[in-house]
Amino acid sequence: MPTRRYDDPPGLGSLYARTVKATLRKAEYEPDEEGLTLELPRSEVDSDHLAAYRQVTGFAAGPTLPVTYPHVLAFPLHLDLMSDPSFPYKPMGIVHLANTIKQVRPIPVHAELSVQVRSGPERKHPKGTVFDVLSEVRQDGELVWTDVTTLLSRGAGNESSNADLLPDLSLEPTASWDLKGNLGRRYAAASGDRNPIHLFKLSAQAFGFPRQIAHGMWAKAAALASIDRSTGLPDAFTARVDFRKPLLLPSKVWFAHSGDDFALYDEKREVTHLIGKLT
Repeated sequence: MPTRRYDDPPGLGSLYARTVKATLRKAEYEPDEEGLTLELPRSEVDSDHLAAYRQVTGFAAGPTLPVTYPHVLAFPLHLDLMSDPSFPYKPMGIVHLANTIKQVRPIPVHAELSVQVRSGPERKHPKGTVFDVLSEVRQDGELVWTDVTTLLSRGAGNESSNADLLPDLSLEPTASWDLKGNLGRRYAAASGDRNPIHLFKLSAQAFGFPRQIAHGMWAKAAALASIDRSTGLPDAFTARVDFRKPLLLPSKVWFAHSGDDFALYDEKREVTHLIGKLT
């Protein structure tokens, strides 16, 4: 399996340009069967960037990183992987289905980390093909954090295949959130994820949405930050979320948390945006 190593994170501007090019490539493209691993052996956290991330997601200041923050460190490698000529799917239009983060132990804010990203095996889905982007973060050679980002490439599916969903939940709301129209732009500035569906009404409409939608990883981060403020998060745990219906901005939503389960509903509690579980 070939490995590409970087001294610094790849630039997001050139990666977004390459993503557009990769989306326009010919449909008969054949991928490299060996796959590709991307590695950033030395990654350090910028304090101003971390402060902006905490502010937009709701995580309190502290000596360790928010559990979702390493996903931001891995994101340039995600984009690099999905826009590489060896990647078998067109990156724009891919649907984010789920995300599972495992924190082995809290990561100190000033730790020097190594980040590795690769693609997992594909499997059939009722609406196309599902695959994972796998991320690992190490500190001094020790694995301290993993991330499984589950994505759907729409196409000919298999109706009999298992969609592997968390069970539907009906939880009593514990908080009401009033989300502003600029939330996607604020999170984009803190995360680097500037997908146009999250930024403005017009750019979202170009992709079939009535107006801009919130980032799924913002919703997961905000949910875990809310739990951390109310009951605290353990040092070692796994947090999985399934993203259901898109969360349009601006919007009022209900957050619900009970035991190990949590969810995000629309204002009328008729639509589920996110379902999550802690283990």
